[in-house]
Amino acid sequence: MAVSFLNREVSDLCLGKPALRWINADATVSEALTALKRSEETYLSVWKCCADESCVCLGKICTADVICFLCRKENLVNPFKAFEATVSDILPKGVFVVRHLDPKSSLLEAIDCILEGAQNLVIPIQNQKSTYSRKKFLNKPSSYCWITSEDVIRFLLNSIGIFSPIPTSTIESLNVIERDIMTVHYHDPAISALDYITRALVQQTLVAVVDVENRIIGEISPLSLACCDETAAAAIATLSAGDLMSYMDYGGPPEDLVEMVKMKLEERNFGAMLELVEEYAHSTVSSSSSCCSSEDELGPVSSSGSSRHGKAGRHFPARSSETILCNPRSSLVAVMIQALAHRVSCIWVVGEDHTLVGAVTFAGMLKVFRSVARDHKPESGNLFMQ
Repeated sequence: MAVSFLNREVSDLCLGKPALRWINADATVSEALTALKRSEETYLSVWKCCADESCVCLGKICTADVICFLCRKENLVNPFKAFEATVSDILPKGVFVVRHLDPKSSLLEAIDCILEGAQNLVIPIQNQKSTYSRKKFLNKPSSYCWITSEDVIRFLLNSIGIFSPIPTSTIESLNVIERDIMTVHYHDPAISALDYITRALVQQTLVAVVDVENRIIGEISPLSLACCDETAAAAIATLSAGDLMSYMDYGGPPEDLVEMVKMKLEERNFGAMLELVEEYAHSTVSSSSSCCSSEDELGPVSSSGSSRHGKAGRHFPARSSETILCNPRSSLVAVMIQALAHRVSCIWVVGEDHTLVGAVTFAGMLKVFRSVARDHKPESGNLFMQ
């Protein structure tokens, strides 16, 4: 029964999914920032459309991508020039975090794509159009939706009983705990963890902030970073990892940390970045603007009216940086529920003394369910347009 369930069409997960919000790969970073701030979505899909009107999704972008891009040394020196770069310039190279998938592909194939590194699976929206109309329809990015590893985990949880007794087994016995985790000490410079933050963004994981005895204090979450504005790059460049957590928490940095960032920017001769921070601080942030405005009703998200670095307000506050924990004796189903309830893709595993043991990710959970069908070899040919 479990194998039969895993052979269900992936289109079953697309019911009720909205059409993708998107931006052109040739748009500037400034335009992308404005589009993100006008959108209610954390991510926008990035598309490249050719002269023959065929389009392909190249990846996705969020504010955290822009922040990490601005943290590069040359961009800290001249952030305003960095805003002129194109969206395609900041997409991860050689990493396919987005994959196209045929709607008739199986759930098993979708899981395989995720385990190969895909974060989002782009799937055509089913409709009753004629063959000619459908071909024209599928040339538009707004004719697609996408599903994530979170969607797959939620779908599996809704029918968890058919996988019994696996879900009630401990994560330790299932060998789900990942020991290769990224950590930074509380007092270390946040910029020293930039490579980890970038990697966490690509792999949908987190960076643990620990003390000298490897006890977890908190985390640096790409999701929380994605809810900050672009001036968070200045915070990463100047603050400690511990102070960065406070800076990102609850959607508004404390005034004393903002002043500390300004002081350190001045000390390090990052004049242009300091100008950006002060300009943003004195700007009037609007939180009520239309989500899109274009010839395509559902996309791309408009970047009209953008300033040189896309000032606009977000529609949602940053998630609190509350750290979600479990222990090695937690059951798989309990950890799945924790992750879905808190909308996180990574749960930290700690020992009785609160020392960090490892982490459980959505990918790790999916490996368990994939193992149920390890002897099942689905027919190939449903994947297209990597």
